[in-house]
Amino acid sequence: MENNIQKFDLEDRLVAFACLILEVCEMLPGTRAGNNLEHQLSKSGTAPALIYGEAQAAESRTDFCHKMKMALKELRETRINLRIIKEKPLIKHAKVDNAFDEVDQLIRIFVKSIETAKANNLLKK
Repeated sequence: MENNIQKFDLEDRLVAFACLILEVCEMLPGTRAGNNLEHQLSKSGTAPALIYGEAQAAESRTDFCHKMKMALKELRETRINLRIIKEKPLIKHAKVDNAFDEVDQLIRIFVKSIETAKANNLLKK
């Protein structure tokens, strides 16, 4: 029997999110504020995908949790950058709203993953 349910791949989702963030960055104005946020957002918005790749090669459960927490910090920074862009507002575009919604979902996924990894680590001791 063929399974028609699409496999959830967090790496693919993080890469797509990074691309969305870079699109938002390209829309920011060339003002001081726009340039500053573009720099901050491009770094924090692409970092979770890269750090998640590192987490997949973690040397231990503790290392995995640490890397997942690092990615979560970057997602939270990205959320605040997007919030500033929305509240200023520097640009009004559906991609900003989409990125804001996606970062909220990714934060929830990472929080749950870290909680699960911690619980599994405690059970294995």
